[in-house]
Amino acid sequence: MSMLRYSVSISLDGFVAGANQGPDHPLGDGGERLHQWMRGLAVWRQQAGLEGGETNASTAVLEEEDRNIGAIIMGRNMFGGTGDWGDGSWRGWWGANPPFHMPVFVVTHHARPVLVMDGGTTFTFVEGGILAALDLAREAAHGADVALSGGAGTAKQYLVAGLVDEVALHLVPTFLGEGVRLFDDPRLRDVSFEILRVVAAPDVTHLTYRVGS
Repeated sequence: MSMLRYSVSISLDGFVAGANQGPDHPLGDGGERLHQWMRGLAVWRQQAGLEGGETNASTAVLEEEDRNIGAIIMGRNMFGGTGDWGDGSWRGWWGANPPFHMPVFVVTHHARPVLVMDGGTTFTFVEGGILAALDLAREAAHGADVALSGGAGTAKQYLVAGLVDEVALHLVPTFLGEGVRLFDDPRLRDVSFEILRVVAAPDVTHLTYRVGS
């Protein structure tokens, strides 16, 4: 069976987003600092339709994360916004051509038709919970792995349920002080992690774990 792989940038004090998230500020106060390590990479810029960039130890890490991924799962907050969909005009944080270029399954409590975007990205909104989203994602991946992209609430549900096979933490040497924590659910004390590799790179340390229970 294909693996479910979770990857996230995280601060030294355990936050994956800052406080005061909103439509014009999706990563919250200071949250952009968690992703600066990748913004200058040529491999990331190419995926975003940009030119230039550098190659360093993080390049191979990003390339490995993208390898053999056939579908993506994310939570409603990562897609963008909260509550019902209103008039349906809100199409997420990601613009007309999101960077995913594959099927994406959004775990939500609010029904919405499939959203077809430019560049091969489709958003399917799943009301049936995390197991239903995983079943749909694995079917769409056709044997390839599924990437769990978050946000934190959705990732914690999959971790607590014992459904995640690998976790990659991109540890950024900064403190946010407040915001959205990843590992603050006491049920996670029963989840075990076996370290697979550590990669030191400019402005980030990449930690990859196999997950047990």
